[in-house]
Amino acid sequence: MNIGIFDSGIGGMTLLHQAMVLMPHENYIFYADTDHVPYGTKTREQVMSYVDAVIRFMTEHDCKAVLIACNTATAVAADRMRTKYQSIPIIGIEPAVKPAVAESEGKRVLVAATPLTVHEKRLHKLVERVDDGHLVDFLELPGLVEFAERGEFVSDRVTAYLREKLSGYILDRYGELVLGCTHFNYFKDTLRALIPPQVHMIDGSLGTVRQLMRVLDARHELSEPAACGGVSWEQYKDDICVRYFESGREITDLAKLDVIRGLHERLEEMRKI
Repeated sequence: MNIGIFDSGIGGMTLLHQAMVLMPHENYIFYADTDHVPYGTKTREQVMSYVDAVIRFMTEHDCKAVLIACNTATAVAADRMRTKYQSIPIIGIEPAVKPAVAESEGKRVLVAATPLTVHEKRLHKLVERVDDGHLVDFLELPGLVEFAERGEFVSDRVTAYLREKLSGYILDRYGELVLGCTHFNYFKDTLRALIPPQVHMIDGSLGTVRQLMRVLDARHELSEPAACGGVSWEQYKDDICVRYFESGREITDLAKLDVIRGLHERLEEMRKI
């Protein structure tokens, strides 16, 4: 059986990559809903319909669990999808606000996300639960999704965009930067160069994949005991079984698969920052 992981585009590969490092013996289906990218600027109703179609696809392709590798899709649709598809566990990702607040030591926390995620009640309820000191601020970065989908990760335009978006914040006051969209992980090197050294970047990928592992373990559906500390990417990268889809169309073109390999290599570099 497979583990299904999906996002509106290539951002969800952040979680796929993390899952492959921790669970190299599993089979994966990765679904990028490129016909509808980005989700973060769509209406709630549109996102709900897209997610419903993807999860139905996963149930038809022998998936034992589905991981929603999109903060926006999780915020909008996860609860309803769990009610509709009760036969399969559905794990979502949320901005890592709770650990960020806990680790901030009283400094402010900046949560970067897409516009739809920032304005969803789910995120604000999460902040209300964990942010007793009112430390959290929000930063909308829809442009990073567009840059990522074009494969433009390091450029003068990316740097200028981020510098302009960050200019309204006194960054020395912050202790944590939460990457609240899976696309943002591709830009850790540029972000690291723009924010003060004491600002720690945190995202929800590792915690979400560990939750997936716990769910599968409880259901006795792990193919083999997971590698708690991860495995060597270089050692396992050519042996892990993954099928890639674009809005339901399987990717078999060698040039596209080569681009995907390049994305994994970049994510491995970003995972170490």
